[in-house]
Amino acid sequence: MQIFKNVVNDRGSKYSVSGLPVNSKEEVQLSISILKKEKKFAKASHNSWAVILSNKGPLKHDDGEAGAGALILKMLEQKELKNHLIIVTRWFGGINLGGDRFKNIKYCVNHFLKNYK
Repeated sequence: MQIFKNVVNDRGSKYSVSGLPVNSKEEVQLSISILKKEKKFAKASHNSWAVILSNKGPLKHDDGEAGAGALILKMLEQKELKNHLIIVTRWFGGINLGGDRFKNIKYCVNHFLKNYK
């Protein structure tokens, strides 16, 4: 799993983005569990994710950040990227970001897509 920490810092909220190739729903769940073994990610406010599995289609989860999974999924669809899980993690900073949270999620996903090796 490749993790990019502290990609965005907006009014106290901090964002990171992670991802890796996966081939099944079980691998998705295992990957999220592995990420959350790191205490910092386990205590995050949100670990939103999406993936398009070749054999099962799209999967997403907002983890309390309404609309986040759908945005990540939309970006994966636009790139036609299948079998690759992307997780955007947010640590809430105490200030409601409103629609700016979507701008931050989009920035994180783009950062991942540009820098993933």
